Amino acid sequence: MELNVIQKITVWVIPVIFAITLHEAAHGYVAKFFGDKTAWMLGRVTLNPLKHIDPIGTILVPLSILLLSKMLGGGFFLFGWAKPVPVNFDALRRPKQDMLWVALAGPGANLSMAIIWALVIKFGVMLGDNYSQPLALMGAAGIYINAVLMALNLLPLPPLDGGRVMVSVLPGKLSYSFSRIEPYGFYILLILMFVGWLSVILSPLLAVMLMLSSAVSGLGYNDLIMLIQVITN
Repeated sequence: MELNVIQKITVWVIPVIFAITLHEAAHGYVAKFFGDKTAWMLGRVTLNPLKHIDPIGTILVPLSILLLSKMLGGGFFLFGWAKPVPVNFDALRRPKQDMLWVALAGPGANLSMAIIWALVIKFGVMLGDNYSQPLALMGAAGIYINAVLMALNLLPLPPLDGGRVMVSVLPGKLSYSFSRIEPYGFYILLILMFVGWLSVILSPLLAVMLMLSSAVSGLGYNDLIMLIQVITN
């Protein structure tokens, strides 16, 4: 099976938008729970994707990657971003400790969405042939993008969520020294991607996520990988 560009966009658009935007909404919701109402007052603690979409990171970058993947035969690492939810860590009740939960909220949302998309595949199979293929392809896209975003954001590199977690758990002076990496974090990420180390680092967690999603969906692991190959090549 080979999808054309329009079919690829149709399969990916909903999973990508919700994976990126609900990741940010989760940060805002947990920040509010722990005392910071900044995102809440700005209307960012919402499931409405329009409040979180960044025209470049949520639409242009993922769409460009899909088009390049189609033109050049696949092998591209699909990712994107939404407008970051503003969090005033000083407004949290226990700033250093609560930062941990605010940071983990985004990857946690991606984990939840991967499971939901796995259930979409299961539901599609139950409905029969007319629905199973489109729902399976969209479900595979949802699993893949959420697995990638979860694994990527858990990298212990500021300003990624994993970096915030490290700042939260490291002792005082070490935490401060580690946080000073943040201005260089994006460049470090680009270097890791350019030299091919990023995919190697993320592979173990991605494999665990795909195995879990495979079990929930009722598909075999290899069947899920085949679906992902169809939508990424």
